[in-house]
Amino acid sequence: MPATEDLTIEDANENVIASIREVYDPEIPVNVYDLGLIYEIEIDPETRKADVLMTLTAPNCPAAGVLPGQVEDAAANAEGVSEAEVELTFEPPFSPEMMSEEAKLELGLA
Repeated sequence: MPATEDLTIEDANENVIASIREVYDPEIPVNVYDLGLIYEIEIDPETRKADVLMTLTAPNCPAAGVLPGQVEDAAANAEGVSEAEVELTFEPPFSPEMMSEEAKLELGLA
């Protein structure tokens, strides 16, 4: 989706989050944002490029070949963003404490 210049960076960031919330880990019935896999979203105010820092539930996660691309596509298609790039990290490693309260409830951990 083309970047919309009149959207604030905060609005574009919220749109990226909403788009990423449509991406689910195929093994867990919770979206990757609420699961706590998204560590950081930065949108360049001039280029409107979204840089997303994320992790996986484990380094050998079966979805490793798919999830980062799905997150990148979701972020790139958010209103107010021109393009997106995902960087994968395992520092800090994922832990269940990173999940939102909604995710913990969904998975019976709260």
